[in-house]
Amino acid sequence: MIDLHSHILPAVDDGAPDFETAVAMCHLVADDGCRAIVATPHLRHERWWNGDRVLLQQRFEELQSRVGTRLKIYMGGEIAMHTQSFDEILEQPEGVISLAGSKYLLLELDWQGLGPSPESILFELNIVGWRVIFAHPERVSWLMKDQELIRRLVANGAKTQITAMSLTGELGKMAQDASYWLLENGLTHFVASDCHDTSRRLPGLAKAYQEVSKVWGDEMAQELFVDNPQAVLENRPLAEECISGMAGMSSGSLLGV
Repeated sequence: MIDLHSHILPAVDDGAPDFETAVAMCHLVADDGCRAIVATPHLRHERWWNGDRVLLQQRFEELQSRVGTRLKIYMGGEIAMHTQSFDEILEQPEGVISLAGSKYLLLELDWQGLGPSPESILFELNIVGWRVIFAHPERVSWLMKDQELIRRLVANGAKTQITAMSLTGELGKMAQDASYWLLENGLTHFVASDCHDTSRRLPGLAKAYQEVSKVWGDEMAQELFVDNPQAVLENRPLAEECISGMAGMSSGSLLGV
């Protein structure tokens, strides 16, 4: 398994407060069956701006050194979406911290629905070549109230990532029900831990993997926890996009296009 969303980078946000905790979290991740994880500290958040890329890189490199070869760590970020961060991505793409250096961006929508609309975000970023992943939509109440908006976003290329503890019910019934709805309707593409510590927001994906496998089957579990995250690390389209593209080419050839 591969975990695309975690707050393991020490002392930069509301995640791991120090290296000792960060290393312990990484060992829990490895023990639970993950072979790779992306460190995604909050970026451009009002409380955790994290504009010092040199510092983030140093913390990342030291953490990997302390963890050793048990777990491969990649650098990324969870970007808070507001007018300033949106403009920065469009105007200064070289300064963006994407997932593992790919064209995939993990974006956190404003909890109150302020800032740019998700449709504007998706449209503008798609045009300039970014691939958008919206983090934990199941916990964004205003978004879950507009199911047609979610359907439009995914139809137009957005990806979504639900939190493992939402799926297993540990973040409440509303988050679990929303997670089930997203999965039942084919509107999510990744399950990640969004882990913050070793006691409350725990690392690990195995329990959620088992839940998906039990309810929706092994093939979907493999897709959400392994295949799709691997595509992100390799900076390539998800398999469903490749299949869709091939189908489009076949239709075009039949029509003589």
